[in-house]
Amino acid sequence: MTLAVSRSYTYKDLSQTSVVDLVIQAQSGDRNAQEQLYCRFQQHVLSIAYKRLGNWDEAQELSQDVFIQAFRRLDQLQVPEAFGGWLRQIVHRMAINRVTRRPKPISVDHEILEATITCDSDPLDAVLSGEQKMQVHQGLNRLGDLDRKTLVAFYLDGQSLNQMSRSFEAPIGTIKRRLHVARKRLAKECEMLQAV
Repeated sequence: MTLAVSRSYTYKDLSQTSVVDLVIQAQSGDRNAQEQLYCRFQQHVLSIAYKRLGNWDEAQELSQDVFIQAFRRLDQLQVPEAFGGWLRQIVHRMAINRVTRRPKPISVDHEILEATITCDSDPLDAVLSGEQKMQVHQGLNRLGDLDRKTLVAFYLDGQSLNQMSRSFEAPIGTIKRRLHVARKRLAKECEMLQAV
């Protein structure tokens, strides 16, 4: 003899329940009521999000975020009849926040990008460039300590004048003068190296 055990589930059929009753039940923590509200308003929220964002994936993601936000703050809704309008306000506000905070997309036409890329260097250019770098480094090594440190800080380390002013403990005007003088001295050293 087999004994059949019937299980009773606590799931309630809320498909015929009014939105007002669903909101009240959801405010008291009823997950089934929240699910029913989600089912009824999900497409509406998704369409508003898509109209605002213009991107289907972002609209779906925003739709999920909207419902999470709405159900977290559902206890703040004092008039259950206003649920639909309240939800729309959340969608609009969150969509605006998302649009203003996302980085602006940068698009470049592939053909334009290819047209701007040029590889006009030949082996002679590479050799000359290498020699110039070597001369600059040799010229830097022949400079006085303060001139070399000033040029290295500004051109190689990328320090700003303010940073250099603090690290050298000198006014900005002095730093500018040192850079000017050090560049002239480096140019002379490089000329002498080329003459040799």
